[in-house]
Amino acid sequence: MAKRERGLGRGLEALLPTSDMDSTPILSLELDRIVPQVNQPRKNFADEALQELVDSIREHGVIQPILVRPIGDHYEIIAGERRWRAAQMAGLQSLPALVREIEDIQAAEISLVENLQREDLSPIEEAQAFRNLVQHYRYTQEQVAARVGKSRAYIANTIRLLNLSPEIIEMIEQKKISPGHARALLSLRTSREQIAAAHEIISSKISVREAEKKAKNKSAKRKEDRKNADMVEIEESLQLLLGTRVKINASRKGGKIEISYYSDDDLERIIDIIGAKLP
Repeated sequence: MAKRERGLGRGLEALLPTSDMDSTPILSLELDRIVPQVNQPRKNFADEALQELVDSIREHGVIQPILVRPIGDHYEIIAGERRWRAAQMAGLQSLPALVREIEDIQAAEISLVENLQREDLSPIEEAQAFRNLVQHYRYTQEQVAARVGKSRAYIANTIRLLNLSPEIIEMIEQKKISPGHARALLSLRTSREQIAAAHEIISSKISVREAEKKAKNKSAKRKEDRKNADMVEIEESLQLLLGTRVKINASRKGGKIEISYYSDDDLERIIDIIGAKLP
């Protein structure tokens, strides 16, 4: 029987206490009785890294058992899908495994923490896993942060990446832009603006700080344009009401309204509409 290593990591030990793990026997399970977890956070497995693991297994065997739970006649992987995949590629028939009865919520946590500790997850896979804990298991962002050893701000900012357009998400997955660049794009209102800015980041090799500055300037200009459009609408309403030219001159601390008139009679007419009383 292979010697079990304490390789699940400090975070996983908090989820599965060492005393419990020490009392769990290691079984040799046939590979065709093992199935991957449906909600495994990691969706992509790098071929090169996987091949390195295959070569290691062929030379040394599987040193560290995978963690599974019984599901009907099969066993679902909680931690160690890379080892299972590599074992298949290496031509193994069985795999050492720790079998535990684990609830869905704990299984989701363990899979996420293991991948985070191994740095196997892409930013989007992280975001999807965090969102899964929030939406499916009703965790608050603070609870997620506590369970995976990250700050609440990190959790919130990572989940926000999923609000980007599919094209931007694909760029993140392909490592064409960084999560920092992507978060800067969130301040842009439309997918078209985001995609255009992303292409500019890629083509001009813009830094995250510069991308944030550009996005902030665009956002400020959009607010100013909207404010100007609102002022034009107010001017038009007043002109329609008073039957004359009205100009609003806005400033930071207020402004003034200019109402044009073209004769004494015109002035009296406007005063009448306003409802003011002449001396």
